[in-house]
Amino acid sequence: MTEEIKPNPEQATTHEAQLAAESMVEGQEKVPAIDVSADYEASKAFSVSEIDRTEEGAQAAAVETAPKFEVPAAKETEFFAEPTGDPADYMDMAKEVSRTPAASGEVTDELVQKALELGQPAS
Repeated sequence: MTEEIKPNPEQATTHEAQLAAESMVEGQEKVPAIDVSADYEASKAFSVSEIDRTEEGAQAAAVETAPKFEVPAAKETEFFAEPTGDPADYMDMAKEVSRTPAASGEVTDELVQKALELGQPAS
């Protein structure tokens, strides 16, 4: 499948290309014929080296692409939590995961009353 080039000096990106396009338009220079399919088929010969076509090349490729480190198999981890009915266990667990510091004592009615009194605006 040969394609024909239509040279256009206006579209040339360099001075040499513009001069060549003008020569082709004037008929002083022959317009090259391009066969894209034949060029593609010819390029395939350059895409593979001679050693890659042999068994030695296949072995060298296998050595180069082999993994460098051994990957250990995944291990299944079992976790079992013993059920307990002791609330102290849950309180300890809550303290471990809590972001806030532990409270320093119990909240009593007197403590709440004192907080309410301190929260009142001065009169």
